This record gives sequence, C-alpha cells and structure tokens, in this order.
Amino acid sequence: MTDAALDPRDLLPGSRGEHRLQERLGTTARAERFYGDQVRDRLLPSMTEFVQRMSLLFVATSDAHGECDSSLRAGPEGFVEVLDDRHVAYPEYRGNGVMASLGNIAENPHVGLMMIDFVEDLIGLHVNGTARVVEDAELREEYPDLPSDPVPGRRAELWVVVEVEEAYIHCRKHIPRMVPADRRRRWGTDATAPKGGDFFGAAATRRAEDAQDAAEATRAAADRVGGEREMAPSDEREGAGAAS
Repeated sequence: MTDAALDPRDLLPGSRGEHRLQERLGTTARAERFYGDQVRDRLLPSMTEFVQRMSLLFVATSDAHGECDSSLRAGPEGFVEVLDDRHVAYPEYRGNGVMASLGNIAENPHVGLMMIDFVEDLIGLHVNGTARVVEDAELREEYPDLPSDPVPGRRAELWVVVEVEEAYIHCRKHIPRMVPADRRRRWGTDATAPKGGDFFGAAATRRAEDAQDAAEATRAAADRVGGEREMAPSDEREGAGAAS
C-alpha cells in the first residue's frame, strides 16, 4: 500500500484536494474543528424539521467524466420527504424532458443537495450522499405512508432517494433575506410564457445564426459557380455560345 492510501486524513470528511488546500493555506485546524462540530452522517431531528418545511432544493450532480450540472427543484412546503434519518427523497415533476440531473445520477450516483431558508432563519443545510432513481409505485411499496400530491402536474412519476453521507450547516453570513410573493404556478405546463419563454434570447440568437450561416453558404455556392464559369476553357465557352 502507498503512503497516500494510509493518509489518516482520509478518515475525515471531505476530499484529499480540500485537505491539501487547507494545509497550503493554513486552515487545517479551523476545518477540522468544523468537521468535528458540524458534519454528521445522518440527519439530526433539527435538520429533519428544517427539511420538512423547505420549498426549494438545489441539486448538484456530475456525469461519469466529472462534468457538472446544478439544478433547482421546487414544490409545496415539505415536498422533500425525510424517509428516516439516513434517507431523503424528492419527487421529479414534469420538466423540459432533458433529464440532465437524472442522466448524471444514472452514470454517477454522488449528489450534493442544498436547502436554504431565505425567509426566517437565514441558514442553509448541505446534504451529500448517494442517489438512486425510483419509480413512484416502487417507492410507495417501500414507504406506504408517502403522501400523494393531488395537484395535476405535481404528481411524481419518479423519485430521487438519497442516502445521507454528510449533513452540515451552511452559515448565514451571506444569505440574503427574501420576502415571499404570491404567484400562481402552472405546474406541469408546456406553455411557453409560464415557463419563461426565450428569456435569454437563446432560441432567437440560434435562429439568427442559422439564417446567417445559410445565407453565407448560399453566397459561397454562388461564388463557386461563378468562379467555375470564369475558369472554363475558352473553347468550352465558345461551344456553349455556338450551341445557343
């Protein structure tokens, strides 16, 4: 076995990369104090209560090559289910059909969840762990008390079940306070406007670029034809004229 394999810091939370950087920047003692005081391998009762009142969830995933994606999940308060102190589950509602997060989980089950209370306590909770994608009916067989959402467009066909490996606080220092505003949500809709339309102009820009590419291709083709005519041998040009 190599010395690296015997590194005692491998027993600590976090990666070798963060441990090396702590040593380089002189934060090892501070980091180890945080690990000891704050990082748990399960949800404490206070963490469970926090999760059960959240209506927003940020999900970080990566594929088998380490290419990352982060996404937002939202629902009514408590839409993230605490199955027990080592497992949480969130529903997958109808979206754009891309399946970026689920596709990553299919290749790499490691996920990072972030829940933040922007309204009252101004605090966050990290939950890192291993995820699996489960059919709604299958999860209900395992957990018969799982609630059923009656709202169309908010009925889960799939769930992501996360086995908790790390649960720890995200400090409030830089969390802004926000005031919730009333809004009518169009759950599950495919209508363009409620989904934000082409807010960033990506589709319009793509159409303009495609039109420009097509125009340039047409001009290039016309230039090639014109050049070929100019370069034709004189006897071919004369023969063409005589034939006409």
